[in-house]
Amino acid sequence: MNKILLLSIALFSTQISAQYSSFNHDGQSRQYIYYEPENIADNAPLVFVMHGYTSDASVIRNYSGMNDIADEEGFAVCYPRGTVDNYGNRFWNVGYDFHPNETVDDVDFLKELASYLQQENNLSTINTFATGMSNGGEMCYMLACQASDTFKAVTSVAGMMLQEIMDTCSPENLIPIFEIHGTSDYVNIYAGDPTSSGGWGGYPSIPDTIDYWVGLNNCTSFSTENLPNTNTNDGSYVVKERHYDSDNGNEIWLYKVVGGDHDWPGAFGNMDINSSLEAWLFFELSINNSLSNSDMLANNLIISPNPVKERIIIRSDLDDYSYTLYDLNGKKLLKDNKPEINFSNKAKGTYFLKIYSGDKTTTKKIIKL
Repeated sequence: MNKILLLSIALFSTQISAQYSSFNHDGQSRQYIYYEPENIADNAPLVFVMHGYTSDASVIRNYSGMNDIADEEGFAVCYPRGTVDNYGNRFWNVGYDFHPNETVDDVDFLKELASYLQQENNLSTINTFATGMSNGGEMCYMLACQASDTFKAVTSVAGMMLQEIMDTCSPENLIPIFEIHGTSDYVNIYAGDPTSSGGWGGYPSIPDTIDYWVGLNNCTSFSTENLPNTNTNDGSYVVKERHYDSDNGNEIWLYKVVGGDHDWPGAFGNMDINSSLEAWLFFELSINNSLSNSDMLANNLIISPNPVKERIIIRSDLDDYSYTLYDLNGKKLLKDNKPEINFSNKAKGTYFLKIYSGDKTTTKKIIKL
C-alpha cells in the first residue's frame, strides 16, 4: 500500500473520530455528535436524532439534514451513538427478541446526556425533544414511557412500539407523540407483527399504537386530510391523522405514507414531506403548549389562493401577526407581516408559511403550481 493511500486513510480516520465527543455513562465511554448554530440564543431547544439498527450517528446526521433546519430555527442537535451488539451492529436497547442478554441502559444514557448538554451549552432544560429512524424511533417510544421528565415530545419515523414496552409503559408525564410510517414498510410492518415473525419481538399495528397513546391522553377529536401529492414519481402520498382536544393539551399525530416503505421521507422514499422539518414543526408547537391552540389561530386566517401561481393574500381579523416562509428543506425564504406574498419568482413545489400572533403559531402548507 503506497504512502499517499496510507496518509489518506489516516486523515479520513482522524476526521471520523474527531466528529464524535465522548460521554462517560455507567462505566462506558459513549459517543455523540453535537451541533449548534452560530450565535445560538441562550436557553435554546435541544433535539436528539437517533439512528436505526446497524446504522450510525454520522449517517443520520447526513441524510436527515437536521443541522440545516437548526441553522434556520436556532436550536441545538445531538446525534447520539448506540452501542455495538454481539452481531457487530450499533443499536438502541429496546428489547428485541435477539437481544435477550443486552443490559445497556440507553434511556438513562440519553437522560444523562441531555442534562449534560443542557448545562454545558446553556440550553433549555424544558424544551428537549427526540426523533429517530426505525430502532431510533422505537427508542422514542421508550423515552415517552420512561423519560418524559426529560423529553417534551417525540417523533418516530418508521418505528414501532414493542408490545412489552407498551405493557410496562408508565409515563411520569404524558407528552405529544408523532409517528411517520409507510403502509408498505417491510421491516416494521404497518399492520403489526404480534407473533414476532420478523424476529424483533411482538408489536401491535401502527394504528393500534396511535390509539394506545390517544387513549392515555383522552383525545376526543379527530381530523384527517390528504397532504399535497407534490411528487407523483415516488409512488406514495401522505395522509395526516390528528387526534386532539385532550385533557392536557397533547396531540397524537400519524402521517400515514400510503405506499411508503421503510424510509425517512424527504431523504428517501416519499418526497412530499421532509420528516426532519415536520418533526421540528411538531416540536415547536409543543414549546409554547400551542398544539391545541394552533387551530384557534388558524380559524382567524384566510389564505388564498392555495395552490398558488402568482401571489397569495392573507386575510385576518387578528390585531397583529407576522409570518415566515420556508421551502420544503426548511430554508427560511422570507419574514414579513404584509398581507400579500409574491410567489411568481418561486419554483413549483411545497412551502411552509408559519404565522405568529402573540404566543400562538400555526403552520400552513402552500403549494406553488
